[in-house]
Amino acid sequence: MTIQAAFTQLITSLAPGHDQREAANIAHIVMEHITGLSKMDRIVYKDKELTALQAIQLEQALTALLAHQPVQYVTGSSWFYGMELQVNAHVLIPRPETEELVEWIVQDVRNSKLPNRRILDIGTGSGAIPIALKKELPAATVWAVDISAGALETARSNAQQQQLDVHFEQVDILNTNASAALPMFDIIVSNPPYICQQESAGMQEQVVAYEPSIALFVPDDDALLFYRQIGLLAKEKLNPGGVLYFEINEAFGEETADLLRGQGYLHVEVKKDLFGKDRMVKALL
Repeated sequence: MTIQAAFTQLITSLAPGHDQREAANIAHIVMEHITGLSKMDRIVYKDKELTALQAIQLEQALTALLAHQPVQYVTGSSWFYGMELQVNAHVLIPRPETEELVEWIVQDVRNSKLPNRRILDIGTGSGAIPIALKKELPAATVWAVDISAGALETARSNAQQQQLDVHFEQVDILNTNASAALPMFDIIVSNPPYICQQESAGMQEQVVAYEPSIALFVPDDDALLFYRQIGLLAKEKLNPGGVLYFEINEAFGEETADLLRGQGYLHVEVKKDLFGKDRMVKALL
């Protein structure tokens, strides 16, 4: 089978469950992963035959995609803030909205003229947030914690691949005894689980079936569980003048802000993402 024939097969097979543009985008990602050739190179070498190994990889990728596995898990990588990061079943696939959260922090630190901030990311997953922050703020000291050993292994590997120094620890943030050992920081950031269980019925199958539920869902009767706990922790672990940043559920923007105000934070700001949805919160201690 030629490169062009393989590309066409992918699009045709994916067409029933995707619009034409989405199917083509997925096919391009898979073909680049299998062949190692860019889109332009694949046009030039469109009549080149796949090797036996590449043909097997194509078949495996197509089987996974038709079972609704996200293409990022099929290829084992995802792009975030200009970096190609490893992803797998232990970690969420980084979203563009989270890039906006990183950009908010980066701009605030640069505007403060205090580049040597101490930063903690809670629930780090793939390490996307702390690795991007360290990349953009090289003078900062960056820590990251997660409850999942598998996630931390992935995050450490990503930091090593990017040649960036991030300190990772396994911590259950809901366990106050475990989190008490953390040092002091100037900035704490988190994109914690924030989707209510009842919302899963309306979510894409590929998210519910494959991305780690521990990183997605909270109980229906306690949607702000992690915000409450991290808010309390941050009051103990932030230096004077410290700042807390969250990615949030768009349905609970003001509720999250009110919770933080009730915990004694002096200035709380809700920020919308590029789609006009409440997506981020900043709270000053």
